[in-house]
Amino acid sequence: MIPRENIGLFGGSFDPVHHGHLIMAREAMETLGLSRVVFIPANISPHKLGRPPAPAGVRLEMLQAATAGEPGFEVDALELGREGPSFAIETAREFRRRFPEAGIFYFIGEDNLAALHTWKDIGELRSIVRFAVLARGAVADAQGFPVVSRHIDISSTDIRKRVAAGRPVRYLLPEASMEILQRHRLYRNG
Repeated sequence: MIPRENIGLFGGSFDPVHHGHLIMAREAMETLGLSRVVFIPANISPHKLGRPPAPAGVRLEMLQAATAGEPGFEVDALELGREGPSFAIETAREFRRRFPEAGIFYFIGEDNLAALHTWKDIGELRSIVRFAVLARGAVADAQGFPVVSRHIDISSTDIRKRVAAGRPVRYLLPEASMEILQRHRLYRNG
């Protein structure tokens, strides 16, 4: 069956969302022939249980501001309404239910490839989605998945550290997201 449309699911903490996320999403749209990219902020990332993220509502607000008016970009808060860790399989099941005839790509960072086999219900997840690797450079082993690569040296971790140190973050994230970050005084305590 040929899918009616191809959708990219971009999950993550987005703590905060930055230009690297947006550039990679646009690159993925073009490279993979996607009709849309859906940004899905995690309630709690199962891979980052030791570090609580900024409040969900604020991360959602920053993501909505960053993607506003961008053709083909959408934000879906379905994981924020769930208790506990946000598992990709639950999100994939919901998108398969909503879009039974769509091709669904699930974006995974190159840093998560090695642990992919540990993801919850990975066999079922592989039957629902096609993984696409988002890489900031060359990938040694993409495990046969398509790779979307751009050299971008921006990370949420670096942004949080810069804010905690009182250093500027202008040009690293969208102006609208930066204003929300400043208004809520995020990341100031390291």
